[in-house]
Amino acid sequence: MSIKNIFGSLVFNDTVMQKTLSRETYAKLQECIRTKTSITIDIANEVAEAMKNWAMEHGCTHYTHWFQPMTGITAEKHDSFIATKNGELIMEFRGKELVKGESDASSFPSGGVRATFEARGYTAWDPTSYAFIKDNTLCIPTVFCSYSGEVLDKKTPLLKSIDAISLQASRVLRLFGKDVHNVNSEVGAEQEYFLIDKAVYKARPDLVYTGRTLFGAVASKGQELDDHYFGCIKERVAKFMEELDIELWKLGVYAKTEHNEVAPAQHELAPIYCDTNRATDQNQLTMELMKKVAGHHNMACLLHEKPFKGVNGSGKHNNWSLSSDLGENLFDPGSTPEDNLQFLLFLSAVIKAVDEYQGLLRMTVATAGNDHRLGANEAPTPIVTLFLGEELTGILDAIADGRVYSKRARCEFEMGVHVLPKFLKDTSDRNRTSPFAFTGNKFEFRMPGSSLSISGPNIIINTIVAEELRQFADELENAPDFNEAVKAIVKKTIIEHRRIIFNGNSYDKTWPKEAEKRGLLCLKSAPDAIPYLMDEKSIEVFERHGVFTRTECVSRTEILLENYCKTLDIEALTMIQMAQRDILPAVTTYMNELMENLVKAESLHIALDMSAQKDLLDKLTRLYNSASKKVEELQEARVKANKIKPIADHAQDYRKYVFNAMEELRKDVDALEMITASKYWPYPSYGDILFSIR
Repeated sequence: MSIKNIFGSLVFNDTVMQKTLSRETYAKLQECIRTKTSITIDIANEVAEAMKNWAMEHGCTHYTHWFQPMTGITAEKHDSFIATKNGELIMEFRGKELVKGESDASSFPSGGVRATFEARGYTAWDPTSYAFIKDNTLCIPTVFCSYSGEVLDKKTPLLKSIDAISLQASRVLRLFGKDVHNVNSEVGAEQEYFLIDKAVYKARPDLVYTGRTLFGAVASKGQELDDHYFGCIKERVAKFMEELDIELWKLGVYAKTEHNEVAPAQHELAPIYCDTNRATDQNQLTMELMKKVAGHHNMACLLHEKPFKGVNGSGKHNNWSLSSDLGENLFDPGSTPEDNLQFLLFLSAVIKAVDEYQGLLRMTVATAGNDHRLGANEAPTPIVTLFLGEELTGILDAIADGRVYSKRARCEFEMGVHVLPKFLKDTSDRNRTSPFAFTGNKFEFRMPGSSLSISGPNIIINTIVAEELRQFADELENAPDFNEAVKAIVKKTIIEHRRIIFNGNSYDKTWPKEAEKRGLLCLKSAPDAIPYLMDEKSIEVFERHGVFTRTECVSRTEILLENYCKTLDIEALTMIQMAQRDILPAVTTYMNELMENLVKAESLHIALDMSAQKDLLDKLTRLYNSASKKVEELQEARVKANKIKPIADHAQDYRKYVFNAMEELRKDVDALEMITASKYWPYPSYGDILFSIR
């Protein structure tokens, strides 16, 4: 197998377009993309014909407008290429079908901006992301909006944010004398996931319905020995990874790194980064293919942020950077970052943005699933901070204090074994507890959960950094002395926003108090964080850069809060059903057996010491009664949370009543599992699940 031959083989990419389009049409298409101007129907007609012919050569009979509604997953409606002409069957795909499609806009989440009777919606071709073939169907990346123009997807605002950061970053670079026309935001999304045997997955209703285990006593062995992390990959998993790589490479996804993660059955895949729009599309494809390929190997792929209590959950590290069309990485500090004014200015924009929009950044990762993961000694805490490392922090401190930075000499790494090759030690360590960390020439946003679309975090990062660059550009364009003005902005930014910089251990118990003293936000749950999308400051920055309207901010807040409530409600109903239908009856059967044994022992009229059995029966009875009562309390909590009120209050009540009632019920059921004979327990245990792949 040649990777070069298969890479991008199912993508209608630049190479294919040059081969299948006329030179004139190809040039016009590229010019439209570069200048962000509308594509004419003549161009669309030729592209559509070329796409159809190419797709049919690969065995396709159908096409679909592939879009990303507010469900968090992708959507598609398939149409065949067949048409009739003079009563004869022909295969046809026209420019108007490429450019525009239709879908039911009222059947997707809209946050109240579309009523059921207002059904018409449109999908429109995004020529900046390549079409591809999936499941023998030509997939055309598109945006999605309603008949009256409301944006109902995750791609449209992402594209707007990409334009916003490009515009403002280009303004700044031109002030530095750079002949720049465009700046790309680029992303690489590390994807964590679990693989378990399909049989144990199907035997757990909670995994099937919610993606996580709602009950489950901790196994006697978990991740304590650190023996799974970077360990030898099991053969069955290796075969899955091999097939996944091939399928991703066919779709032009730069799948690069794969390894075992910390928890048993947990793994990670990391790609080479590319432009944010395609990276977002490709991460959606990656998640879809992970689940599909796992099925080929009789496994199930879990993308929930916390599928198992007591072991690490799964995140999605969003590695974000900026590069100009001159090929320059704007966050490359160079060998003398203390003298690199351009780098320091762009760094200052990020520092200021992260500090001023902490709530928005926290909002982008606020989900019911991620609430279980953040701050659980495996992921960043819910407090947003920025890690820069010793060298950069030292440089910024020197600038703020008005003194000359004393540069640390780079030294060779020495391990005391002379035969080993020498290499230079990095000037700063890495910090895995930091939510937003500078890692050499990019920023790693570690807070997103594994199931999340990366469009949300990147919409926010692009927009808030664009806003700070706009302010800088406005000031610098009128400055009498450009270099001195840059230095003044950098110094002012550091002094006013250095509170957001934290290089220490975010897991330290003293950190939350220190963060509070600094005036940093601590938004512990999704209902606390989501309303920041409707904050006046947030709406103002979105409207200024044309990313969201006020109505769209309100509707998306509604969608996120409603999704939180629905997620908890599904989990609560699943818990109730599992407890009532299977767990409590199983415990009753075991208790009956114990009672029968006690009765038999007494009937023998032999002086047997049955105190241990009686104590076990007593403990089972107490836990059984308590669990039965807590099932009723959970049912009552659902009723309480569902009383008519604003959606923000609904979400807070679900967190306060339903979430807490679920936690209480779980305590009793997990305790019952620990003392109930395994032959009676109705579901596979944590040990069965986590070590199901041999």
